[in-house]
Amino acid sequence: MGVVVSVCAFHLTTAIDIPLEVEQLPTITEASPSSLIAFPFDESFPMTCEAKGNPEPEFRWTKNGEEFDPYQDPRLIKEDNSGTFVIPNTGNLTEYQGTYRCYANNKLGTAITEEIEFVVPHVPKFPKEKIDPIKVEEGQPVILECNPPKGIPPLQIYWMTIDLQHIEQDERVSMGLNGDLFFSNALEKDSRRDYCCFAAFPRIRTIVQKNAMSVVVKSTNSILERKPSLLMPSGVKSETQLVNGDELLLECIAEGIPTPKIEWVRMGHRLPDRATIENHGKLLSIDQVNEDDSGKYMCKAKNIHGEAKHSFDVSVEGQWKNSQLSTIGSDVRIKCSATGTPQPTIQWRVNGKPLKASNRKVLDDTIVLHNAKSIDSAVYQCEASNRHGTLLANANIMIMSKFMGLRWFYSLLLKIASTFLLKNKDDTTGSVEGPRFTVHQNGSLEIHNVEKEDMGQYTCYTKNTEGKSAITALLDVKGMKLNTRRHVFNTQLGPYFIIEYEESQWEPGNWNELQRVPGNHGSAVLKLYGHVDYRFRVSGVNAVGRGRPSEPTERYKTPPAAPDKNPENIKIEGHLPHEMDINWEPLSPIEHNGPGLEYKVSYKRQDVEEDWHEHVVKRHSFVVKGTPTFVPYEIRIQARNYQGWGPEPKVVTGYSGEDFPSAAPDDVEVEVMNNSLVKVSWTRVHKDKLHGHLGGYRINWWRLRSLLDSKKTHGNKHTLTFPGDRNHAMLPGLTPFSEYSLIVMTFNGRGNGPGSHAVNFKTPEGVPEENPVFRVTDVQKHIVALTWAPPLVANGVLTGYRLEYQLINDTEEVGVLQSMDISSPDTTSCVLRNLEAVSRYKFYLRSCTRVGCGPQVSEESTTTPVARKSHRPGCCRAGKGNWKISEAVNTSKTFHIIEGLEPGTAYTCPREKEGSSQCQRVVLLFSSGLASIHGGISTQGWFIGLMCAVALLTLIVLIACFVNRNKGGKYAVKEKEDLHPDLESQGMHDDTFCEYSDNDEKPLKGSQHSLSGQIKAEDSGDSLVDYGDEDAQFNEDGSFIGEYAGRKEKRVSMEVKGTTNQSKA
Repeated sequence: MGVVVSVCAFHLTTAIDIPLEVEQLPTITEASPSSLIAFPFDESFPMTCEAKGNPEPEFRWTKNGEEFDPYQDPRLIKEDNSGTFVIPNTGNLTEYQGTYRCYANNKLGTAITEEIEFVVPHVPKFPKEKIDPIKVEEGQPVILECNPPKGIPPLQIYWMTIDLQHIEQDERVSMGLNGDLFFSNALEKDSRRDYCCFAAFPRIRTIVQKNAMSVVVKSTNSILERKPSLLMPSGVKSETQLVNGDELLLECIAEGIPTPKIEWVRMGHRLPDRATIENHGKLLSIDQVNEDDSGKYMCKAKNIHGEAKHSFDVSVEGQWKNSQLSTIGSDVRIKCSATGTPQPTIQWRVNGKPLKASNRKVLDDTIVLHNAKSIDSAVYQCEASNRHGTLLANANIMIMSKFMGLRWFYSLLLKIASTFLLKNKDDTTGSVEGPRFTVHQNGSLEIHNVEKEDMGQYTCYTKNTEGKSAITALLDVKGMKLNTRRHVFNTQLGPYFIIEYEESQWEPGNWNELQRVPGNHGSAVLKLYGHVDYRFRVSGVNAVGRGRPSEPTERYKTPPAAPDKNPENIKIEGHLPHEMDINWEPLSPIEHNGPGLEYKVSYKRQDVEEDWHEHVVKRHSFVVKGTPTFVPYEIRIQARNYQGWGPEPKVVTGYSGEDFPSAAPDDVEVEVMNNSLVKVSWTRVHKDKLHGHLGGYRINWWRLRSLLDSKKTHGNKHTLTFPGDRNHAMLPGLTPFSEYSLIVMTFNGRGNGPGSHAVNFKTPEGVPEENPVFRVTDVQKHIVALTWAPPLVANGVLTGYRLEYQLINDTEEVGVLQSMDISSPDTTSCVLRNLEAVSRYKFYLRSCTRVGCGPQVSEESTTTPVARKSHRPGCCRAGKGNWKISEAVNTSKTFHIIEGLEPGTAYTCPREKEGSSQCQRVVLLFSSGLASIHGGISTQGWFIGLMCAVALLTLIVLIACFVNRNKGGKYAVKEKEDLHPDLESQGMHDDTFCEYSDNDEKPLKGSQHSLSGQIKAEDSGDSLVDYGDEDAQFNEDGSFIGEYAGRKEKRVSMEVKGTTNQSKA
């Protein structure tokens, strides 16, 4: 079912057409249907919203629950003094797809439309499936299922051969309303391999074909004749609910030998004249149904061996009325009736907003306004919904606080001697006296045998709690004719009377409407409940409003009687596999008709020959235990009291308790749509394995790994639920370049069934995310140094970066965009040269994979007027660990001290050669003593001076030793070792610091001298890096500076050490 099987009806006072000259609430007069289809061949799509009211209503719209202003979109076509706007078909309609609602409001209230869904249709397709041949013996029934795809109605089904020849249909072979092809009994000539079902969608000019089906009929020498049985519908009874104006379609298709003939009857009545019998007698059609078409219909399938029957209970409900005019102080009842399967829930709104309590009392489907006031005037909305959809109805409630006076209604032209009837709302006669003048109980003045002397002015006086008013009519008699020169007024208390009752037992003091009587009637026969102590009163209503009620009658108590109705809203649920819960809406106390109310619950298996099981209970629920799992039952509830049984109850159908599904979907396949979306398809679980009402399907999936990582892990599980009967779904939001696993399962009201076999799939490569860090690290007169961090999520194999920059001085024109592709993913910095001095530049960076480049990040900087020395932070890295930042380096000095190093660890420190665009790296090895200084320390001035001083002291000591030796003095070995330290050994143990010099003019091997259009992979690892102005640690996974490749690190380390050893040598 695709729509709510329901009628949403407001039960109000008769609808009143109030002239627009009178202040009134807004009323929606025209609106688009609840589903507006954007057919590709239409030029435009009007979203219609028209309303009337006084003051004139203003309009506003919402889309998907958010405010939507059509005037903000210049592409939409608007209409003046209207809420309507038009969506033109410019080819891109998907952005307008959504759910709209129109609000029409004035100072008195707000009316709203139903939700209008603007749908951009897709092309329907039959699922790809392999259909096994159907093999039957001759004489057996055959059903070829079509199961057409869902699409835009109307849907037209055709059965043809592969060469587009129609399958001949007759009493034996025919197509059902659902599109299936039925064979009452198969003949050998029915064997063929090309039965094709074609589904046509004329509004989108599309025809789709299902895979051909093969039928093999095996001949037999003995075909046994048999009595009929029904192929469609199942069971023996069903219910159909319609609304006035709908089309009634009842279908019966039978099998048997000889081929059965179908007869249609209406129980207790003859078929309406509008009824037609179609499809070789198998379809009963009645167009434009009304309440008189309600009743029980039956089809009979007959042949010489017997008959099969199926009865249809058809109910037709009327339309709703949407206006009510009441006076201050009265009670107003607004009832909204909605039926459907499942039973709809009702939500009340006032002026488009949820109902709030005050003097408004909500009793299920009824609102009661106690002692209504003018502030209760509003547009009341009833919204009934179930899982199939939503219906909405508006009701305008006007509580009159201002006396509206009398109005002219019609003219009279009377002859002498005729009877002149003057309608008057006041009971007083005033000066109108005499046998020819009669004032009727309803306030009408009647003049018998009009004479010339009756000419004159007649005045009618009327009053209520809000004031008084009078109106005058001039009666002129000329010759043989009586002519009213002015309109004669009609102020009778019609067009109807309202009879109300009050009872003393359950709601004493509350007056409830009982019956309405035409204004020209003076009495009425009332249908009352038994065993109730009543009082009655009468009030009149005309176009102006409702009059004051009469004085109540004396109390009248009715005698007890058997119930005249049975419980309604019977619900059958199954919370456990072997139980069936039956609940119903109990009779209200006044409906008991007497003491001793009880309910008889009767139930039996449907389509099983067995007696009714009966139980009598006082409560309004009953649990049947020991039932089979999820089988259909027929249930009826009948009321009784001490006086006897209620009327014969209706039979309703329900199912016993559900159990978990016992099978998983088969043939699960994954079709990759793009790097973040896949389509999952499967074979539906057979209904015999569902063990309950199909709720839908669920897909559980989890990420196993990134394709950059060979190690698999079981990521967090994700779940998407797809309600309804379907065999495919879309899975969005996946991570590119990843491996996933998923399973599919079905579920019912009890829970999930088993999962299918896990299916693994991989998503394609995507573009990287933006770089988390992109900074200008140094600015000179013609130089800007940049550094960045790799993207946190690469979504593929990172192939490098695209760096762009342009001049953006404070002018309207900008410079040419310069671009360079950096083909090494390890490069995380770059120095741009030959820039203009004192100029502002903007730099853009994007990371790239083999698919393309991701989103860009940008940074701006202004070059300096003169070259200056920079103060950059120093840096060191232990082995292949994370880079650590020291305090800023003062480049006016020739050394820099780095503290907090670990003994016995090799560190790498980059340094930049002045005039060069990249860093040299120095590898230092520290032990527990003072660390030796490698990498060009022998070229430092302070070191040469120190060595000279040591040499001079050594020379002095040697001279002293020589002198002492000549004197015969000797020294201990220990003293000699103390005077002659092993510098190399000492250097390996002394603590020292990491430093690099800007004075060393000789660059290390492999260093860069400049940057031009493209940077090669082997030159990108040693670029200058800016680490910021404070101590911090940055990981190599892309959160700040990229790591050096292990191969290059070893090469440079060896080169530095070689240079140091040569210096020492």
